[in-house]
Amino acid sequence: MEQDIDAIIRQRIRGLRLAKGWSLDALAARCFMSPSTLSRIETGHRRIALDQLVPLARALDTTLDDLVDSGAEDDVVIRPLAEHRPGVTTWLLSRERAVAGVTVAKTRLSADRHDHHRTEGEPRVHPGREWFTVLSGRAHLELGDRTFLVHPGEAAEFDTMTPHRITADATAGDLEILSIFDRDGERTHLRTGD
Repeated sequence: MEQDIDAIIRQRIRGLRLAKGWSLDALAARCFMSPSTLSRIETGHRRIALDQLVPLARALDTTLDDLVDSGAEDDVVIRPLAEHRPGVTTWLLSRERAVAGVTVAKTRLSADRHDHHRTEGEPRVHPGREWFTVLSGRAHLELGDRTFLVHPGEAAEFDTMTPHRITADATAGDLEILSIFDRDGERTHLRTGD
């Protein structure tokens, strides 16, 4: 098991370095190691010491916990539970401890003209940014005093300090969107119960 964790850590170090487009020399300079030491760490020819992991994690812009996490997930499949409100169904698609503090959710908004709750509530304002893509239907994105029509396959990203609301275009059927919220957006959109 210890060898498996070492191999995972080595792969993460190399993968993060390559993702940043850095050579061994570039990373070595950032963590005050020699390129040959770093090469031996990545290839498994040298044991990784704790005093090397801290500067490596810092240089790679990650945490020590993320670098040494065993990677063992009991269950990688997320089985979302639907939360129903009149005209709105939401499925939380990320775990509680989501990566980088973001939450992913799928939302279905009713397009029924007689359903007075077919919107995602009144326009809201909160710190942060929000991103969504339309899976089916068409979205009306009210953003301040402007309205944007977002079609399937298109995405919208905006500063959430601007009053905003997403509604279903009644002529296109129910709206399904996939959203990514930061912590403030998740708290505002998914936990208020509007």
